[in-house]
Amino acid sequence: AHEYAFTDGKIATVGITEFAENALGDVVFIDLPEVGDDFEKGDSFGSVESVKAASDVYAPVSGTVVEINEALVDDPAIVNGSAEDKGWFIKIEMDDESELSDLLTPEAYKEICEE
Repeated sequence: AHEYAFTDGKIATVGITEFAENALGDVVFIDLPEVGDDFEKGDSFGSVESVKAASDVYAPVSGTVVEINEALVDDPAIVNGSAEDKGWFIKIEMDDESELSDLLTPEAYKEICEE
């Protein structure tokens, strides 16, 4: 999967990686969940649509949505210019921080994308 989770304590900021954004092309629509929604790791929490394709977006960790990036609703193209910074999708309060150990490190992910 091409989602990321940047963590600060029990809060994970989740979005799609620059690699995924580049593969999708110009993002034209993003469907986000509601604050308070609960997701298990691997659940689809929304979708992203581009001029090329539509793709589900999956929760890399289990937890409760505590914030959504409202700016993406009006301007989904933010993802194209800043996928891993201003283009984050949701913030999740993690149920189980040990799930982070199942995720790839940024370095390991980069190696896979370069293959």
